[in-house]
Amino acid sequence: MKKFEAKVRQAIAQLRVLQKENADLYAELENRDEEIRRLKANLAQSQNDYNNLKLAKMIEISDADIKESKMKISRLVREINKCINILSTSPAEDEGSDIVG
Repeated sequence: MKKFEAKVRQAIAQLRVLQKENADLYAELENRDEEIRRLKANLAQSQNDYNNLKLAKMIEISDADIKESKMKISRLVREINKCINILSTSPAEDEGSDIVG
């Protein structure tokens, strides 16, 4: 009977050790799951930031582009002014001509 009691005590002690180990493993698993959720959220945010940066780079206008556009607009304005001058200084007899425009 004493051998049986000793084996039962030993089994109970081993059960407690295994229960504690099991609880520790579940806690570690929960911590890992939380870390995975956090890393997934971080990855999603990083991907979103990267996509926004790519989009910003695609629509970015450099200073050279702005200067070139201003020069083209200035050239067009000068050409329009020349045309206006030509039209406004044309002889009056041209106004009565049969030009259809």
